Amino acid sequence: MAEQSDVFGVELRRLRTAAGLSLATLAQQVHYSKGYLGKIETGLKQPGVDLARRCDAVLGAGGRLASLVDQPAPVSAPAAVAADGDGEVWVMSMAPDGSSWMVPMPRREAIATGAASLLGLTLGAPRSATASAAHDGTLAAFRSLFAQVRQLGQTTSPSVVLPMVTVHTHTLRGMANGAPTPVREELLGLAARYSEYAGWMAQEAGDDRAAMWWTRNAVEMGAAAGDTELATYSLIRQALITLYRDDAAGTVDLAQQAQAAPGTSPRVQGLAALREAQGHALACDYDNCQRALDRAAALLDRADASSGMTIGSASVSGADLNSLVAAWCMHDLGRSREAADVFDKQLALVPGTAHRTHARFGARRALAYAAAGDIDHASALATKVLDAADLVDSATVRQDLKRLARLLGRERDQAAVREVYPRLNAALRGPIH
Repeated sequence: MAEQSDVFGVELRRLRTAAGLSLATLAQQVHYSKGYLGKIETGLKQPGVDLARRCDAVLGAGGRLASLVDQPAPVSAPAAVAADGDGEVWVMSMAPDGSSWMVPMPRREAIATGAASLLGLTLGAPRSATASAAHDGTLAAFRSLFAQVRQLGQTTSPSVVLPMVTVHTHTLRGMANGAPTPVREELLGLAARYSEYAGWMAQEAGDDRAAMWWTRNAVEMGAAAGDTELATYSLIRQALITLYRDDAAGTVDLAQQAQAAPGTSPRVQGLAALREAQGHALACDYDNCQRALDRAAALLDRADASSGMTIGSASVSGADLNSLVAAWCMHDLGRSREAADVFDKQLALVPGTAHRTHARFGARRALAYAAAGDIDHASALATKVLDAADLVDSATVRQDLKRLARLLGRERDQAAVREVYPRLNAALRGPIH
């Protein structure tokens, strides 16, 4: 650690001197105290990645300083989405007070205890001459329900949405068991989309294992329906998990695998390029980040959003997804003021009812303002974010709130911070209230 501090401090001083900046000027631009930076340069203080990114941006070091900071080893990557042999099932239970939860159980154990009977429900397919019309009506109803469930996911907790998605997924899969081939594929394809969304809600609930279980099932059902693109999209889902584990290399690798998969639509390739850009930004690699963002913009412009049911984020409720991700990347690259400006513009286009979008990107906006030194505005934005987060109870949002708490914690002598900090701190101890 001491050796790392010495190397970082020497390089920081060399770059600062080459740029013609005094210690006081650099401190003002990166929003750290002159005394703290002095201790960093002399090796008395351990540098953090946040400071390194800000100095990289101001000094045009291209990630050189961030590369000198020892970051915690990333948590092990999520298991690959593949068949799991004997397998397991997830059993949902409900208490008398209405609270529900899901637990994994080996398939053999579930069969032995009778729990699998709930998951083995098979709904017979209509056999009359009107079977086709009946299936058309059923599919239309479940597609409409899916749109409503996704809308509900914007406004409430995953604990509310997941039981509904679970029931709908198993119902569709059960109906598919007795349906003729063309209808079976449609039912399985729709069940796969429900399952993929359940994976996202599980991640939002903080359960990465369940997220990958649901995603694996989506891949299997999609393949049975002739939809191989869900297998590619599962790589993007895994890359989101590695991103939130601060694993830059793993995120880039998974995103590049998704882009290289044969037969992938421009939309899914575009989403994978956005994820790759986020991975490069996490590694402070500006050039590769920008190239991935440019590639994503071109691919998403070519995508035909009207063809079939959209995989992944259908939209960001009026805002431009590419711009929001670009702002996300700017903050990670230490260009927080630019990020804040883009977030302001894009989030103004998002309806107030899209609470999950406001919580997710609003937390990044508050982070950007705090990193840019505008503590009062960051504190005001934090209050708005907490209002939205209170409704959607997102584990991923809480990770950014932790970062925000660390930044604002250095400024607790300011009145705006003292006002919001107790609520921000309380939000990190569990489900937000």
